[in-house]
Amino acid sequence: MALWFDETYAGKIRFGLKLKRSLFSGKSEFQSVDVVETEEFGRALALEDAWMTSERDEAHYHEMIVHPALTTAPRIKRVLVIGGGDGGTVREVLRYQEVESVVMVELDKMVVDVCKEHLPSFGVPWDDKRLSLKFEDGIAYLKNYSGEPYDVILIDGSDPVGPAEGLYASPFYESAKRCLAKDGVLVSQTESPIAMASDFARIVKTLRASFVRAEPYFVPIPLYPSGMWSFTYASDSIEPSAFDPARASKIEASARYYNRDIHRAAFAQPSFVRALLAR
Repeated sequence: MALWFDETYAGKIRFGLKLKRSLFSGKSEFQSVDVVETEEFGRALALEDAWMTSERDEAHYHEMIVHPALTTAPRIKRVLVIGGGDGGTVREVLRYQEVESVVMVELDKMVVDVCKEHLPSFGVPWDDKRLSLKFEDGIAYLKNYSGEPYDVILIDGSDPVGPAEGLYASPFYESAKRCLAKDGVLVSQTESPIAMASDFARIVKTLRASFVRAEPYFVPIPLYPSGMWSFTYASDSIEPSAFDPARASKIEASARYYNRDIHRAAFAQPSFVRALLAR
């Protein structure tokens, strides 16, 4: 009998992958953590029985949460990543030689430890001297932060339920803005506009209440409910489509998904999204 691992979302959507084997199954103080080897998507990470990332499509997510921000922000010396325990986001940030320091604040140390052991193909430079790992609550970290402003803040959190719920609320975004340089850029993952339409619209509108501009953009991620995912680019002064050609060309030379055409096209809004955000 074939072994399958299914994610069920809201009792209405199910996405399953046929497995070769289970590599890790455990429970931290925050959540269940699983890494499995699948037939079609390679190794994949699931938290609380929800797919997070896989070898097959992780570049779609990690390249697109990072490069629209880091190719457009005026300065990218100091970068903060909230969440992102699999390491793919900091891997992409560290591709930029201009980056002098990356702080990654992840609540669950087990996720990082498990991904280091079972997802080595992600190629995360965990030992890069520019990277500082902090295992603590990202909401509290920003609320209490009093250091030098960050040039870019990336919110790589899980769905807005449980411990991650506060990552998508106005107080958190106000804290993030306070910790961001005046001409800095924030990007947050903002759910599926199809499967999580109400969450998507609420989060984008919340960002628009905190920043002069907050523009959602879109990427196909087959592993996620509905396959269509969004990020939102927020800034008080920076135009998200005005990327630095030199930075973009260096990145796209080795990227699996991101390129300058994708960057431009990702910000085009389908009509149903415009209608959602106009309500």
